Amino acid sequence: MKNPLKKKVLAFAAVTALALGALGIGLTVGADGTYKHNHGKVKNVIFMIPDGYSASYATNYRWFKGKESQMDSILVGMHRTYSADTEVTDSAAAGTAMATGVKTNNGMISTSPDGKKLTTILEAAEAGGKATGLVATSTITHATPAVFASHVPSRADEASIAPQLLENDVDVLLGGGKKYFPDSLIDQAKKKGYTYINNKSGLASASKLNKLIGLFADDALAPSLDRDETNQPSLAEMTDAALNVLNKDKDGFFLMVEGSQIDWAGHDHDAAWAMNDVMAFEEALAKALAFAKKDKQTLVVVAGDHDTGGMSVGGYGVYDAKVEILRNVTATGDYMVSKLDANRSNIKEVVKQYTSLDLTDAEIEKIKNASKPDMAINDIISERALVGWTSTAHTGVDVPLYAFGPGSDMFNGLHQNTNLPVLMAKAMKIKFTGK
Repeated sequence: MKNPLKKKVLAFAAVTALALGALGIGLTVGADGTYKHNHGKVKNVIFMIPDGYSASYATNYRWFKGKESQMDSILVGMHRTYSADTEVTDSAAAGTAMATGVKTNNGMISTSPDGKKLTTILEAAEAGGKATGLVATSTITHATPAVFASHVPSRADEASIAPQLLENDVDVLLGGGKKYFPDSLIDQAKKKGYTYINNKSGLASASKLNKLIGLFADDALAPSLDRDETNQPSLAEMTDAALNVLNKDKDGFFLMVEGSQIDWAGHDHDAAWAMNDVMAFEEALAKALAFAKKDKQTLVVVAGDHDTGGMSVGGYGVYDAKVEILRNVTATGDYMVSKLDANRSNIKEVVKQYTSLDLTDAEIEKIKNASKPDMAINDIISERALVGWTSTAHTGVDVPLYAFGPGSDMFNGLHQNTNLPVLMAKAMKIKFTGK
């Protein structure tokens, strides 16, 4: 028998929630009509950035995976990504906005357009007594990790960024970029209490350490598709290790984790690389969410910094998507090119080996005559999967925003990217002006 009283209670609950929401009081209504407050104490913040990731990547990844992703269940809003000098941002300006609360010009690292150093959310967390960490699959001195703990006019100056990361006393640094850390700088780090490692087996001791610097490649780490050829850790392994180190600080921590190469895949139109690096990012997010669910005092925020490549879901004039084709691709386009002979006479065999696709004669000729054969391979695979691209650069579309844990309701709605660090600081109750 239907219960009219229950229906009235649920209706009242929904109206009340809407009214409270209009007043800025963050309550969420569960499936059973009960309120679930998420305004508990926030001791830790894990900020996860899938570089280059937008709604089209999210949709294609869902088809690639065959079911909903970890991100889907924590979607709360969108954010706007333009920089101070253009509608289409680069990673330096976007990262600066998400680290400092201030929009700057493309190419600048936590420096205002007029050259002033901008305080970052990581620096504010340190001033509040919290431990801090940066994790990336790029060089650890690349634009996105750099904006949280360094200040230079140009993102290209990675050699100047490296010592600033140590001067800013970031407790955990994990990624690539050994070439920017000469032995003299590593020696300084050791004197400051860091343990230095250069392969993934060294991560096993993370829970015993207070400071850790891990540089697993001279340049960036290998793409996730190609990493089994190396002794480099996954993003999930690095995230887990960082959490083990940082969690020992009784005052809490701020950790930024970047899935750097989703962006690089987009620049190269390598749809399979993109999907596999999103999968690697999702595995790292699973570590963060598991930690947050157990800890109950951790806010997890996930936001791409911009879209890369203008990826589409479907394309080429066809009402369809065949993203499942990408599941059979086992190497990046760049790696496949490294397996071609000098005359590119083995294109058909190499592409078949790593993609299971039988190329047409026209497709073979396209790759053979291309000035960038990796892009030619990638474009062919993308067309077979009906994944379209509009650019080899970034685009200016709004980007999904995800959040989980206490304080997550503050991220509901459409935000400026500059709002994100201000809201994180508010959640942690630390001093941060965002200026």
